[in-house]
Amino acid sequence: MSERLADPRIQEYLATKEVVVLAVLRPDGAPVVTPMWFLHDADALTMISVDGLAKVANLRSDPRVCVVAESGTRRDIRSVTVHGRATFLADTPERRALATLFHAKYRPDIERLWGGATMPANRVMFRIVPDRVRSRGLPERERGAGT
Repeated sequence: MSERLADPRIQEYLATKEVVVLAVLRPDGAPVVTPMWFLHDADALTMISVDGLAKVANLRSDPRVCVVAESGTRRDIRSVTVHGRATFLADTPERRALATLFHAKYRPDIERLWGGATMPANRVMFRIVPDRVRSRGLPERERGAGT
């Protein structure tokens, strides 16, 4: 049974992560994985990349993705896996607000990559809306926690 990205346990776990692994499909169907910075909310994961890279071209031709966040040891594995589709965001107030959130989360490293606080024109942003979400080993929430 699929879980929901909005599940508080999943949201809390993702809040502890700075990097997730994104898997995309090449035109020949072979998977390609890469570590990515990300934002998360109850509805989607958001990522930024450089336009023209192979992963961006792959996403444009086939938006199906898998994203994994994991931690632990072989006896104590914790993970969240999201299967979904990537949708590219146009330059809108929503995208600019998300860029500000990326800046806040990844500062000062993102300033070095961007050459300042503004997302460069050669960057693309995409949202991944889940079709299926699975978690493993996440602790149960205490009754009344977060309410």
